[in-house]
Amino acid sequence: VDFAGRRVLQAAVVLLGARLSLGQVLRAGADSLPVTLVTLTVCLVAAQWIGRRLGVLGDLRTLIGVGTGVCGASAIAAVTPVVGAAGAEVAYAVSTIFVFNIAAVLVFPLLGHLLDMDPHAFGTFAGTAVNDMSSVVAVARAYGGDATDQAVVVKLARTLMIVPICLGLAALARRRAGRAEAEGSTGAGPEGEADAGSGVGRPAPVRITRLVPWFLLGFLALAAAHTAGLLPAAAHGPLGALAGFLITLALSAIGLSTDPARLRRTGPAPLLLGGCLWLVVTATGLAVQFLTGHL
Repeated sequence: VDFAGRRVLQAAVVLLGARLSLGQVLRAGADSLPVTLVTLTVCLVAAQWIGRRLGVLGDLRTLIGVGTGVCGASAIAAVTPVVGAAGAEVAYAVSTIFVFNIAAVLVFPLLGHLLDMDPHAFGTFAGTAVNDMSSVVAVARAYGGDATDQAVVVKLARTLMIVPICLGLAALARRRAGRAEAEGSTGAGPEGEADAGSGVGRPAPVRITRLVPWFLLGFLALAAAHTAGLLPAAAHGPLGALAGFLITLALSAIGLSTDPARLRRTGPAPLLLGGCLWLVVTATGLAVQFLTGHL
């Protein structure tokens, strides 16, 4: 189930690249850049402001904010070693993000039809307002048309934002650790470990090569092969059908991996923060698309 929910889905995303040219990828990424940047900025600011008022601790605020603003569990996994978050905080953040992934799958296609969005506009909306790639694909496929292709490209462009975010968080974490050491209280034990109960360890070094997901590179490689004419036209249909089958398999696995007990243990405050950020990103994404004439 874990393999299907992660690796099979990533392989399906790579296969989706066979349907697009690099020109389409670049146009879609550039077209959605204002929406991506504005929604991400608003989400990260709102995560800190709302999280403080709800009493959600700093690292957990950061994890939920980055997970909602960028790419769900993948962003949380990338940020965790950078900020030195505790395991319990990671579990809370992932559970919270997962709840609103389900909500997006159920609500966003209905919202798109209510607003009479065309597939291109809805794909941009889904790619910027939904968290994990699996949920992005599920929402876009439920809407139909060419929404899936647009949503995947926008989502992949959005995923790249994790690189500057991790670099910025690493700089902040090192500054905080240096200040604590200067005051004679580092708050950390041995390298990479946290003192008991603190939940904050020494930040791990950031390697950019580990922040760029392999399936993004695979998607671009297949799109480049399509652009160069290396993929015969007869292969497009079978590859698209295989991608659809793998997506269905992966989404089934994700449903089977749901842990209701973990969701109950999440508690109300992180869940409420996640809900507020979900609404903020949804409203901001729609507003930016409207103001830029894409809605």
